Order: sequence, then structure tokens, then C-alpha cells
Amino acid sequence: MRVVVTGGAGFIGSAVCRHFILDLGYDVVVVDKMTYAGNLASLAPVASSSRYAFERHDICDASAMAAIFAKYRPDAVVHLAAESHVDRSISGSDVFVKTNVLGTFTLLETARTYVASRRKGAGPDFRFIHVSTDEVYGSLGKEGLFTETTPYDPSSPYSATKAASDHLAKAWQRTYGLPVIVSNCSNNYGPYHFPEKLIPLIILNALERKPLPVYGDGSNVRDWLYVEDHARALGVILAKGHPGETYNIGGRNERKNIDVVRQICSWMDRLRPVNSSHHEHICFVTDRPGHDHRYAIDATKLETDLGWRAHETFETGIEKTVRWYLENAHWWQPLRDGVYGGERLGLVKA
Repeated sequence: MRVVVTGGAGFIGSAVCRHFILDLGYDVVVVDKMTYAGNLASLAPVASSSRYAFERHDICDASAMAAIFAKYRPDAVVHLAAESHVDRSISGSDVFVKTNVLGTFTLLETARTYVASRRKGAGPDFRFIHVSTDEVYGSLGKEGLFTETTPYDPSSPYSATKAASDHLAKAWQRTYGLPVIVSNCSNNYGPYHFPEKLIPLIILNALERKPLPVYGDGSNVRDWLYVEDHARALGVILAKGHPGETYNIGGRNERKNIDVVRQICSWMDRLRPVNSSHHEHICFVTDRPGHDHRYAIDATKLETDLGWRAHETFETGIEKTVRWYLENAHWWQPLRDGVYGGERLGLVKA
């Protein structure tokens, strides 16, 4: 199988590429614009493989997308290319609309044209996996879980653009018969995560003895999914999923943000002990505008219909993650020094 992975140099995308090439033996074509969050070092484990190819292009470029499809004749697309950081969407939403909405539209249209020509040649089935987020569902109360039929209620510019792209993908399946499958995942974490996100930010700030900022009172709840479990889930959906269906991917690991930070501090105390506990550097900062209180995924459909299960608990996954960052400064130090140093993002000026 030959798969185009858009956003393949990003956090989740690179995990998918490593899994597809090393574990599943697929040919992978990475298409990535290489924004600040794209990092070819994340693809180093597969870069020398004959199954790997790289194309640096913007998914909004229709002619470039058409040329890639014509050149590689893929059997599937796993569409991960997106602007993904909520804080950045608050202070700069334009690029989110362009990439997440217009880019998805361009890719869907390219795939539609390609599938039409492919069908004339009686080629094998094609799949378009559109990867999205649980944030499109909005905020949960203290009880309940997001299911595949939960109404959309996005709160941030980021989640609104992902909701729009989900609707486009589903409409292209229903109107044009494009074999689209949509997935909505919970919060990912793990190795190769750009250090603007909560878990790597806290690990690196703790390592450098800097304040450990927690939004609001830290009671916001997220369901955490180890990135390699997510990559496996997308492999299962690609192989067994049904066009027109939506599959929620979650780790069944709900944690308050403050408890996530405390668990990281406990591991840092164990692995990088200093004179005082890392817990003493936790500080609470002004909450993010429109901050959803709780997310929680019901992954029953994926588990029951397709047989996927998360391998990592939060306890096993967070230990692996902390250890990886402590052992791989060569990956994150250039980012910390030259791309993003840990400053607050997403502040709205009056």
C-alpha cells in the first residue's frame, strides 16, 4: 500500500509514518509545508527507507497536490496537515482558516478528481482518512462522554476550523461518493511533541527550573492518548474502517490538568532530583479565553467494530514521555533555542 500522509513531519504525522513504514511495511509519501511545527528530525528513523518519500508543499496548492497524486498514485490519504495549537488560533486565526478549511477543501477536490480517474482503470479501493479532534464537540459537563453522534459545538478558532473541515469531508463523501472516513481523537502526548503543548512544556520548564504555568485553577479535564496508540488506531481504521463512518479515538485516561503537571513533577523529582521539589514551581496563570472544561472520548465503536485497544495507560505513557525528553535533548534543544522558548501564547489584547 502507498499512503500519502499530509502533515507527516508533525507530531502525530511522524508517528503515523514511523508506524506505517516500520511496522506495517507501507510506502509513505510525506506532504508537509514545514511550518514551525514540522521537523524532519522526527522522521529520522525512516528517512533512509526505500519506502519513504518527502514532498515539501502547502496543501492549499491545488496544482502541487494534483502533481503529487499523479506522480505517486496513492492507495490512500491520511490527512493530518493542520494548524493545531489553540493558543495560537486565538491570536492568529487566519492561518487556521486557510490551512484547516481551504487546505482540506483543496485536498478533497484533488482526491475526488484522482479517484474518478482511478475508477476508470478499475484500480483497488481508495481511502481518505480525515483526522480531527474531540475539540469539535465543545465542552462536557462533569458526566458523559463524546460519541460519534455528539453534536458539534466548537469554542475556539482552532476547533471551529476543524469542525468546518470535518463537515467538508463528510459532505464530499455524501455528495460525491469520495470514500472518506473521519476520526476524532483526544489529546495526544508522547515523543517528538513540539514544546508549546502542555506536557512537553512542563517537562522542559521543570528541567530548566522555570515556572510551571497551569491555566485557571487546573481543574480542566482532558482524555490523554499516547501518540503511538493513535498511530496504531489510524492504521486499523485505514485497513478495516468503512467509508462514511466516524470513529472516536481515546485513551480512556481522563486527568485534570493540575494532576498531569503534578505527575510530571513527581517523575522529574525521581529522575532529575534537585534541592527542592519540582512541585514548588507550579504556578496558576490567567485562564485561556473560551477554555473548554472537560473532554472525554467514548472509543467503544472503534474498540468493538475494529478491534483496537490503547496499549498505554497514562501512567506508563507519561513515564515513557518524560524519559524520552530527558534522553533526547538533541531533538528539542534547537526548537527551544530558536523556534519557541516557552513564552505565553494566545493572549488577547483589549
